[in-house]
Amino acid sequence: MAYDEDLANRIRELISTEPDLTEKRMFGGLAFLIGGHMSVSVSGRGGLMLRCDPAETEALRGKPHAGPFEMRGRVMDGWLRVDPEGLRSKRQLERWVARGVTYARSLPPKG
Repeated sequence: MAYDEDLANRIRELISTEPDLTEKRMFGGLAFLIGGHMSVSVSGRGGLMLRCDPAETEALRGKPHAGPFEMRGRVMDGWLRVDPEGLRSKRQLERWVARGVTYARSLPPKG
């Protein structure tokens, strides 16, 4: 399944002015990197994948339409999946994207 180009465009509208922003195809989708760190990604399986503070992962999984991100059968702290139903409005999308961008921005830039 290809990633949702409409969702990718909605994310671009929100973060196009972020310094040191790059886009990269990864995980079967399109990732938006800040300072070389993934912030959010339009998932090839639908919805959004985002990076967050590992200490907040469990609490965020309890939010509507949010769930764990699994890689090779292992749940990864510091990563979330958000279902398309949780991204329908601009306000919903902004909240998730802002969380991913803020966390990526908190990390030292990759050189």
